[in-house]
Amino acid sequence: MSIQAINVRNQFRGKIKAIIEGSVVSEVDVETPAGIVTSVITTRSIKDLNLVIGSEVVALVKATEVSIAKL
Repeated sequence: MSIQAINVRNQFRGKIKAIIEGSVVSEVDVETPAGIVTSVITTRSIKDLNLVIGSEVVALVKATEVSIAKL
């Protein structure tokens, strides 16, 4: 599969640094030039995509809400 075009503007190419696998959902840390991007996806998707530490991926970020707290 190759991506021809996508409308998500925030794209970060990187490599998977860590996977914390749960029974239903898992955390995937992607090391990018901008820093670490963490995604929570289903464990089934990790298996279906054959994701392992070191896999090259693109993190696609599309948020409709960003929360900020004052320090």
